[in-house]
Amino acid sequence: MSGDNIYLDTSALLPFYREEKASESIQTLLNGIQPPVLLSDLTRVEMASAIARWVRMKEIAEPQAALIENTFNQDIHSGLYLVKSLIATHYQQAEKWLSARKTALRSLDALHIACCWSFHAQLITCDRTMHEAAVLLGLESSLI
Repeated sequence: MSGDNIYLDTSALLPFYREEKASESIQTLLNGIQPPVLLSDLTRVEMASAIARWVRMKEIAEPQAALIENTFNQDIHSGLYLVKSLIATHYQQAEKWLSARKTALRSLDALHIACCWSFHAQLITCDRTMHEAAVLLGLESSLI
């Protein structure tokens, strides 16, 4: 399977870098995909936020945080991921969906889904609410 039509949201990316319930499933998925897998600039920001929160909550130490950040950045530079920029269309589409008030989407999740929509990509997520909203909005989504 080609990764250029697969979009990982942050909830699906984090278990690849830290042991979580979905780690094995995400590892298997990524091993079966031909790179690059699509991410957005938003994913990078959320990744940094999650790592900072883990350190702040003392779930990981600073050296482990630095290792996760470095590994993630190396994976981007090696071509495992293709990071795409958010553009005005993504914000407009997210606002349109949120204004329709048909889902329980949060703002950043709506932006992730708008990226999938514009990239014609399948969403891979560990967030049930986001998955259900994506399906309701007519996008292909897999819940891990």
